[in-house]
Amino acid sequence: MSRQGQLVGVELDTGQKRPLTDRQVRVKQRIYRTLLGALVPIIVLIAWQVLGQLGIISSLLFPTPIRIISAGIRLIQTGELYDNIKISVVRALSGFVLGGSLGLAFGIFVGLFRKTERALDPTVQMIRMVPHLAIAPLFILWFGIGETAKVLLIAKGAFFPLYINAFLGIRGVDNKLFDVTRVLGFSKWKQIIRLTIPGALPHILLGVRISLGVSWLGLVVAELMGSTSGIGYMMSDARQFSKTPVVFVGILIFAVFGIVADSAVRLLERKWLSWQDSYKGR
Repeated sequence: MSRQGQLVGVELDTGQKRPLTDRQVRVKQRIYRTLLGALVPIIVLIAWQVLGQLGIISSLLFPTPIRIISAGIRLIQTGELYDNIKISVVRALSGFVLGGSLGLAFGIFVGLFRKTERALDPTVQMIRMVPHLAIAPLFILWFGIGETAKVLLIAKGAFFPLYINAFLGIRGVDNKLFDVTRVLGFSKWKQIIRLTIPGALPHILLGVRISLGVSWLGLVVAELMGSTSGIGYMMSDARQFSKTPVVFVGILIFAVFGIVADSAVRLLERKWLSWQDSYKGR
């Protein structure tokens, strides 16, 4: 046996393991976090199924997970689920993009200039306090029951979280850093790009997460006001005919899309805010 083979054999015999690479450590940590996060839902689903089969809980009000899955499969096979999801996603994203972009722009504008804050912020805060359900009838009167009213209602909800967080993020930037940029001769535009926006980015990304969640909430309200398509309409129609499993399918879809959207923003947070040396929990 060659010298190299002897060395390999010795290494194998000693049972020594090679240290994990950084990528392998990150993959293991991600798998661990996923399994830990899925632990509670799995326990709840198992208990739900067992209690439903034993007749302890009402099968009409709380159909078992297996019945809900069967209803979802039937909706997929008929194509009804895909069509409604596509319509709802387009509505939610359109409203989020419209309201979120305006909220971000207004938040930055009001955060940068004190006179603008005094002129606009009281009005914005007053409108923010008006609930979705209170303003929905007005939107129907103004825009009818078409797509415009639904998208604008979603946009209204998506506007305020980004507006508030962009404003707070800008006002939370250390004032001494602005003094440094003035000493370095930064122009106003360069100051905004190089200091203000990066400093406010943690708050802005938090606003994006909240706006996405509010957009899905606004979607439910929008699809309940005279809609003939979408997940909200599918749930409302199923409720009228006591198809409780279909209602739970709609709830599950909202939950899945919500967590996927939130996870996507959190991924951006880890990428764009890697410079932060903040407490991560123990």
